[in-house]
Amino acid sequence: MRALVLHDIGELRVEDRPAPAPGEGEVLIRIVATGICGSDVHGYTGENGRRFPGQIMGHESVGRIAELGRGTESFGLAVGRPVTFNPVVVPVEDAATYAGREQHNPRKYVIGVAPEHDASFAEYVIVPARNVVALDDAMPIEYGALIEPIAVALHAVRRVRSDGDRRALVVGGGPIGQSVVLALKLEGIEQVYVSEVDPARRALCERLGAAVVDPTAESVTDRVMADGGLVDVALDAVGITPTLTDALNATAFGGRVCLVGMGSPEIGFPAFRVSTEERSIIGSFTYAAQDFVDAAAYVARGDAEIGELISREVTPEEADAAFAALAEGDGTPGKVLVRFDR
Repeated sequence: MRALVLHDIGELRVEDRPAPAPGEGEVLIRIVATGICGSDVHGYTGENGRRFPGQIMGHESVGRIAELGRGTESFGLAVGRPVTFNPVVVPVEDAATYAGREQHNPRKYVIGVAPEHDASFAEYVIVPARNVVALDDAMPIEYGALIEPIAVALHAVRRVRSDGDRRALVVGGGPIGQSVVLALKLEGIEQVYVSEVDPARRALCERLGAAVVDPTAESVTDRVMADGGLVDVALDAVGITPTLTDALNATAFGGRVCLVGMGSPEIGFPAFRVSTEERSIIGSFTYAAQDFVDAAAYVARGDAEIGELISREVTPEEADAAFAALAEGDGTPGKVLVRFDR
């Protein structure tokens, strides 16, 4: 099989690897497309220290079942069925204890992050059957590669929103920020603002139904104030000191800010204002299994706005250049998919 291997930091190569065979309780998926996540790019550049030479990365994927291992009959899966997979794998013996909060399991591993598990920047990947989510044949199959980032966004929104919230700010209009816009609308938020410096990303977020703000041209706080007051909640999809500060400043007293972006390992913030104005900073990482299933159900509707998240598709042979361009900030507004079916 063709596999996209992180040969060295800053270099991906297409290599020929043996196709794996599923063991008991496992499914072999033939990959159609895998999205390039920001964490993959940071692994490619060596910035996050969470990807290693020799590794096959990839966790935002869609494909078709190629083979079923023994003991998978109870999952209702069939060869040829379009599927995606939840990359957060919890040991079977821990499943009941961590039901509804799988991401908190200290013994979990994440497909695409754990270097000992070959992942889905390849023509085939092995996944536990319990992590496979079947999809509708009528849905554009490439949409399945967007389920994972939308699950990240949906979990973050559910972490921060409360009944009665009507207005929200998203700081950062990249692929995760775009997914957060959709998740906020899905969860019933009426007015969504997006603060984003890049004009192409602002335009994309506008097409998703958000009101956009250029923070280099106007104050984010002043903009939301002029439109009806400070927002109920904010989600920082960047994760650096200036973006968290904007998120805090734009929320009402008693408001909540979710930190979903991880742009910096350390961030400063106005602690006095957090305390005296009773704002909350809430962390969010990956998702619970139900968030992933709900994201898959939403994407399966096939709404045209979901397709807006995909900016372009590349072949495995073009992937190294695509990674390098994304690392340099080439202006791609949305998601880049690596197609393994062409």
